[in-house]
Amino acid sequence: MSKIGMQPVAIPDQVNVTVFDSQIKVSGPKSELVFKLRPEIAVTVEQNKVTVERKEESKFAKSLHGLTRSIIANMIKGVTEGHQKQLELVGVGYRATKQGEDLILNVGYSHPVVVKQALGIQMDTKDNKIIVTGADKAQVGEIAARIRKVRPPEPYKGKGIRYEGEVVRRKAGKAAKAGAGA
Repeated sequence: MSKIGMQPVAIPDQVNVTVFDSQIKVSGPKSELVFKLRPEIAVTVEQNKVTVERKEESKFAKSLHGLTRSIIANMIKGVTEGHQKQLELVGVGYRATKQGEDLILNVGYSHPVVVKQALGIQMDTKDNKIIVTGADKAQVGEIAARIRKVRPPEPYKGKGIRYEGEVVRRKAGKAAKAGAGA
């Protein structure tokens, strides 16, 4: 039995959850999200709770059980509170600014890098930090990963764009290596 999949998801007062055909629609004060359900999974809404059940006992259906419940819980949290990822800019002269809806990154290249804002996602900057917020957790993570990919943290000086709280493993440079062998 899936320990996560068996737990019902509570529906807050301001959230409306409907299941139709093979889709689940969650609408709330911040946004409205739709997720396509697999045929191996059955979702029911009753008494302000969403329950997820398997239609069959195959290995694939078992793996989808907890995943579907987690996705629905993330959708409910997204339409009420929203999801957020923070990125830090580490490096001399590295900075991010907003220009209209787009994010302009100056991260050591000869040109500024422009990151377009996706639909339903907000990007803000504050003190060498980039804050990505939105209702869809997967989309927030995708945009944050795309921003980080512009200049990932390098292991020698630690410069680059990293997630808040991310630990970058540092390597010894040439000088430390040469001294150790002598």
